[in-house]
Amino acid sequence: MNDHVHAVPEAFDDSSRGTAVKRPAGAQPMPQLTSMTRSNTRSFVKNAILAKSALQDLAAIGEFLEPIVLRERMILQEPKRNLDHVYFIESGLVSLRIVAGESILETAVIGHRGAVGASLLVGGYLPTHQAIVLFPGGAHRIRVEDLRRAINERPAIREHLLSYVQALSLHCAHAGLCGVRHDREKRLASWLCLASDALDAHVLPVTHDYLSSVLGLRRAGVTETLSRFEQQSLIRKRRGILQIDERERLEQKACNCYRLISDAYASSDFANPARELVV
Repeated sequence: MNDHVHAVPEAFDDSSRGTAVKRPAGAQPMPQLTSMTRSNTRSFVKNAILAKSALQDLAAIGEFLEPIVLRERMILQEPKRNLDHVYFIESGLVSLRIVAGESILETAVIGHRGAVGASLLVGGYLPTHQAIVLFPGGAHRIRVEDLRRAINERPAIREHLLSYVQALSLHCAHAGLCGVRHDREKRLASWLCLASDALDAHVLPVTHDYLSSVLGLRRAGVTETLSRFEQQSLIRKRRGILQIDERERLEQKACNCYRLISDAYASSDFANPARELVV
């Protein structure tokens, strides 16, 4: 039987609400790729969607891309509110969750393979999820109207976004199934593997309280399961830090949802490493 709780305290406060749409001091738009060609400079793009795009498509949106620092607890998207920007994540981790009263349920984590707000570009509806920065990092953001204009002119960009959104939708659907059908150990192992993939790291700055809140599990149960993982030498725990030591064995503990979600991202060719563009 699953270890659900009915009311989960909000993991983050509201102090940063609205800060996501403010331009950070000193932030400059991404240089146009045509200008970069003349100066023979290099652009290092880690976001998988951008890295996969053809140089001509990057040039079409390059002048509109703005680098932004993602601070912990920064809210990038609110449910039932118009979105101003789409965020192509370069580093860090964003939690996509459903919020209902005092309860939250995380449905996906978004890292360097994805973009916050991409679903709006191919669906056209108001967002139903909240997106909040879990681990700090960086992103390139673009105004929705600029990206919408670009994908109308450059169909390949739309196709890349659609492929990603399909994988993300499967991720969200299986998160719901996982919460109903799978036991605590499998769910925790799956979350750790998915977060590690999205963050592209084996060290996760995550607490037992956070895992308890977003997965709807009792904290004592989370602690018990993680301690068992540590006894099996799968992970190491320190205060506020969790390190994965035996990734393959941890994957074996995960439910089938992890493999299905991982394969969906891989089949969309969004699991590629960072690419260096010489332009």
